[in-house]
Amino acid sequence: MANTKSAKKAARQTVRRTAVNKTRRSHMRTEMRKVEEAIDSGNKDAARAALKEAEPVIARSAQKGVVHRKRASRKVSRLAKRIVAMGHA
Repeated sequence: MANTKSAKKAARQTVRRTAVNKTRRSHMRTEMRKVEEAIDSGNKDAARAALKEAEPVIARSAQKGVVHRKRASRKVSRLAKRIVAMGHA
């Protein structure tokens, strides 16, 4: 358990930040799932629209430090690549 005043404050901040990050991560995953579902349904327009909604959420998660910026970039890139591939299949 934290003994010093600063350690106690840091522990409180960690609890708060963890809750905020958990919410952000959950929101990001939900948006990504919507894109995945649109891709699986075969509706290219819906998939494109879902990606347009998801991209800023993913980018914001990276900006806030919830996920690494390169991981966020990779996720967006792979989803976009799958949407482009829908036209060829």
